[in-house]
Amino acid sequence: MPEGGAPVPGVSYTAEPRTGRPPRTQRRTGLLLVLVLGGLTATPPLAMDMYLPALPEVTRALHAPAATVQLTLTACLAGMALGQLVVGPMSDRWGRRRPLLAGLAVYVVATALCALAPTLEMLVAFRLAQGLAGAAGIVIARAVARDLYDGVAMARFFSTLMLVSGVAPVVAPLIGGQILRVTDWRGVFVVLTVVGALLAVVVAAKLPETLPSAQRHSGGVGEALRSMRGLLADLPFAGYLLTGGFTFAALFAYISASPFVVQEIYGASPQTFSLLFGLNSIGLVLVGQVNGKVLVGRVRLDRVLAAGLTVVTLAATALLLMATGVFGEVGLLPVAAALFVLMSAMGVALPNAQTLALMRVRHSAGSASALLGTSSFLIGAIASPLVGIAGEDTAVPMAVVQLAAALVALACFMGMCRPWTNAGAEGEDS
Repeated sequence: MPEGGAPVPGVSYTAEPRTGRPPRTQRRTGLLLVLVLGGLTATPPLAMDMYLPALPEVTRALHAPAATVQLTLTACLAGMALGQLVVGPMSDRWGRRRPLLAGLAVYVVATALCALAPTLEMLVAFRLAQGLAGAAGIVIARAVARDLYDGVAMARFFSTLMLVSGVAPVVAPLIGGQILRVTDWRGVFVVLTVVGALLAVVVAAKLPETLPSAQRHSGGVGEALRSMRGLLADLPFAGYLLTGGFTFAALFAYISASPFVVQEIYGASPQTFSLLFGLNSIGLVLVGQVNGKVLVGRVRLDRVLAAGLTVVTLAATALLLMATGVFGEVGLLPVAAALFVLMSAMGVALPNAQTLALMRVRHSAGSASALLGTSSFLIGAIASPLVGIAGEDTAVPMAVVQLAAALVALACFMGMCRPWTNAGAEGEDS
């Protein structure tokens, strides 16, 4: 067994956090953790989605083509990917709190600078810094969950976490659209700065250290790299990592292209786009809750993941057929319906891919979380400019990227995870 990995049958399927507290205290602590970690995992959708309705305005204000402006999304996403590779091992060595608080402080400063950026080049640079710092919240939130939960309990916790963090993509574009009624795109970053500062205060006051000193790694970069290499040598872990990464690419193709598809091609207003984006996010959250409350513990997680990947693939296929005119000229409603189905299926595909990967890890949860996050964000960063490569007048690139990513995710899942032989991926309580 590679370093940092563990066979799934060896995982303890506890239903409660692994703490020594009484059950009532555990419940209070669990609610607090959901709220705080939900806020941390909401950082990426807030940074991304609140800014989305402003993308067409940025193209006009900074006199840049759409494909170039989409680099502001790519830079933020790439920063979040690379930052996780640094912060994850740091949190394994120094604990969760110190790297997290440092990252949040830098995130607030970088976001404020985005509001002041005079040129597109500087905006891209500040967005990269924003992503690098924001990575702390993403990677450490997952590591904290792995510190406290195992097996089925972890799967349920991730689904509950999605209910809180899922509010962000619902309200972020709605807030962004309303902000644009009274100010320009710079005002969006001002609001993000205030939100980031408030989150840093709450984390400093409420989030305890979850990694005891005795469980921290004393090694430096070399040990972190060896740990990551050991994790990647575990074929099922690598399979779930790639499955989640390419599924996220399909999601980010939608995030990156939908403002132009909905507003420029179908003529919707920023407020209408925000409403549709919010409805899609509600679908993701509701399906995530069905996953955590109904499916987990009753159905094998691998089977639920397979179903989610299949639905994503079918929805992407339908979008491509509509975009290429196979069904004739279609309006916004059928396209919006297909996007809703695709987004909703993410509610079972993404959390279960992460859970199944982390279930194979006993130690180095920070490094494992960093690998999961980095792969997703890097693959998503590659998908972002691809959806704009054919211009703003067609939805074909978005649909092609989504379908290709979904097919690769399904192939990685079937070929590397081999779910039909993985008896340890049972979702039943044991």
